[in-house]
Amino acid sequence: MSVDEARPDASELPSLRLRTKLAFGIGSAAETIALFSLGSYGLLYYNQVLGLPGWLGGLAISLSFVVDGFADPVVGSISDRTRSRLGRRHPFMYAAPIPIALFLLAIFNPPDGLSHTLLFLWFTGSVIGLRVAMSVFHTPHLALGGELSESYIERTKVMAWNNFSTWIGGTSISLIALTYFFKATPEYPRGLLNPAPYLPFSLLAAGATLTILFGSAWFTRDQIPRLPRPPKDQPPFSPFEFLKDVGKILANRNYVWLLAGLFALSLMTGIRDTLGLYGGTYYWGFPSEMLRWYSLGSLVGFVSALTLTPRLHARWGKRGVIIASAAASVVFPALGYILREVGWMFPNGDPRLLPTLVAISAVSYATGAILNISVMSALADVADENEVRFGVRQEGVLYSTRALFAKLDTAIGAALAGIVLTLIAFPEKAQPGEVDPGVLQNLGLFLGPISMIPGVFAVLLYSRFSISSADHAATRAKIAAARREAPAIPN
Repeated sequence: MSVDEARPDASELPSLRLRTKLAFGIGSAAETIALFSLGSYGLLYYNQVLGLPGWLGGLAISLSFVVDGFADPVVGSISDRTRSRLGRRHPFMYAAPIPIALFLLAIFNPPDGLSHTLLFLWFTGSVIGLRVAMSVFHTPHLALGGELSESYIERTKVMAWNNFSTWIGGTSISLIALTYFFKATPEYPRGLLNPAPYLPFSLLAAGATLTILFGSAWFTRDQIPRLPRPPKDQPPFSPFEFLKDVGKILANRNYVWLLAGLFALSLMTGIRDTLGLYGGTYYWGFPSEMLRWYSLGSLVGFVSALTLTPRLHARWGKRGVIIASAAASVVFPALGYILREVGWMFPNGDPRLLPTLVAISAVSYATGAILNISVMSALADVADENEVRFGVRQEGVLYSTRALFAKLDTAIGAALAGIVLTLIAFPEKAQPGEVDPGVLQNLGLFLGPISMIPGVFAVLLYSRFSISSADHAATRAKIAAARREAPAIPN
């Protein structure tokens, strides 16, 4: 039995308004504000400001990924089966914002005088709480995005706005942080090493996250009546039913290839993201204020992805775009470090260095955003395949299991980043310009060519994905026929 017995065919649905796409997408802006604050400043704050050993900080982040990763598919399965007047997704989207804000405040405001052990436990507990609470919002939110449209290209546009919103959130909080909070002072020439601004910064980030998450839930509530509902005979959530849900999605080979590609890609990005500020601050020697210019590169990249991805999908299909953008995402983020190691990059302090790196970052952001949009849109096509095969729509489990694999692998990447800091003997509370050149060279090797290795495997795995636009059209025709034949069931 289809989940959509009482749902009209796609041809009878109203076209998706830009307002709806924006209201959905802005939820990811809030997620990015919270998780960007943690990912960009969390390890640096605990390691370089509070003095927690790098391997302990990396371990705390890794443990949070593992716990949160397993929470994702559970939330997804429960969400897929939820019946309420608010539909399947919105009850969770309303419940999560307040806990998210509280845990974000806790991360950047540990009690004074904690030992390394207690500081590690505080950091670990707060980060786990933030990530799990975010899963309660984000998993149903992504599933909602997969349900908003049934069109091959319109799904791409929905996910393009969602992806662009991640740029809005991440760039806004980064610019505000580096401009107004972590400014250079005579005592702290590198503002990120000043402990004082972290309290007001976290208050702003938590307040913005809380407001935007509630806004996304509120302004998408008008879509509830036209979204899929679970079958009336679907069993309630249980561990056994959860395992059956996971088994159904893992039976889809296209989904498995997307997961495997993501696994390899996330290992690469986990290392790069965790050590990114170390590269900008110590390897390239930029003051905190100069790091703001990277937002220009990210703007160019994300706007390019927003406008180009639907057109690329229409011309070359999602598979071709996934492969090409994955390959570019392997190369460009590492390019500056590779050029420095072979002697073809401007020296630190040269006025041409920053514009060159910003230009490289623009291409890096564009290719990464195009890849993310493409994969997220392709997941909705996988949901169509599984509806034909199993008679249920599983957007919650599909998107959440993808998140599980990403977080488990990013956890490995974050742990490796902490281990890298230990292996290269990167000093705690280091001062820019005073770190041994050999240590910085090793940092560049890990951020450059070594980080590319798992990315190469990601490209090979993504190449196995095989849903074309013709396949999607055939699948949608089967779904439409099944809906027409299904007996109407009264509400």
